[in-house]
Amino acid sequence: MLIINGTVHTMDGPVIENGYVAVSGSKIAKVGPMEGLPASWEGEVIDAQGGHICPGFIDAHCHLGMFGDALGFESDDGNEETDPCTPHLRAIDAINPLDRCFSEARAAGVTTVLTGPGSANPISGQFAAVKTDGRWVDAMVVKAPASMKLALGENPKQVYHNRDEAPVTRMAIAAIIRENLRKAVEYGEKLDKAAQDEDTDPPDYDAKLEALLPVVRGELPVHIHAHRADDIVTGVRLSKEFGLKCVIVHGTASHLIADFLQEEGVPVITGPCLGDRSKPELASMSLNTPALLARGGVPFAICTDHPEVPVQYLPLCAAMSVKGGLDQETALAAITISAARIAGLDKDLGSLTPGKEADLVVTDRHPLELLGNVRAVLIGGRRI
Repeated sequence: MLIINGTVHTMDGPVIENGYVAVSGSKIAKVGPMEGLPASWEGEVIDAQGGHICPGFIDAHCHLGMFGDALGFESDDGNEETDPCTPHLRAIDAINPLDRCFSEARAAGVTTVLTGPGSANPISGQFAAVKTDGRWVDAMVVKAPASMKLALGENPKQVYHNRDEAPVTRMAIAAIIRENLRKAVEYGEKLDKAAQDEDTDPPDYDAKLEALLPVVRGELPVHIHAHRADDIVTGVRLSKEFGLKCVIVHGTASHLIADFLQEEGVPVITGPCLGDRSKPELASMSLNTPALLARGGVPFAICTDHPEVPVQYLPLCAAMSVKGGLDQETALAAITISAARIAGLDKDLGSLTPGKEADLVVTDRHPLELLGNVRAVLIGGRRI
């Protein structure tokens, strides 16, 4: 397949003002200016007609398929509000690929999402990275687990305060996380000792601690729900205590401590930016946050937190960051290559690089223009 006559946003190099992208099978084969177009090429030709060609959009944090569209409790599978520590929960066991929001995501050019449990629990469970095209989740998985979800601040406090159970303070939230991470460390030490010494019995199987082992071993990143600056700092503190790979999710007040995050090398998945300041933790919500993070040298992506903001408005969320002072290409990167890097998916996704997966979007205007339209979407080299 050839896509021709478009402004090509490679995301790992300069913008090609009038270029093409060649796709072979499920991979990107060639990218270049129109004057370098291959003399012959078998397959479909898509004429961008002066529009734009860019990588498929990546929503680095949402709950797509976890909370059913236009449904109630029967399809509400995002929060297990019965136990503050549920690391063994797997998003892949709850995602409904036939939820119509997946088709809305595809139609808007959102080709990959990180989706998983909500923020009811201090330790919520495993996120998965999935493509947005498919009928059963196993065939859609890019990476599972992709991260372990932790949550600080108002949401766990409210859930368990309403139940008259712990945790009801930020101290208790941190203590529960710390306690279970320490148990996982000890569990791993016992497993290692048993593997090295045939006279030592391994510990009894524990599903929660098994799920936390790759976290405390630094193999699986933690994505920490945190809005307020003090909660963000607590998340970094806990991560440093246990040597965790840490990403801050939402980071509503992250621009207030951008220097701290830059010094600690902690990225932020910021958003959603659409909506009102509906709870105290959102008091610092600002369209300027992505621009201020960029100015402070903090790696960041932009998310919808679907269903808080419907997933199809991911490009609109990026566009709003331009209104807040970010340049267009950096905003586009926040839903393509920067999102892929933070999610650990950049080896295969996020840029129009030969050899990467052919997830592409063709638009009639710049991809972040409100009145623009999507002309074509490819996932894995297949036009959907």
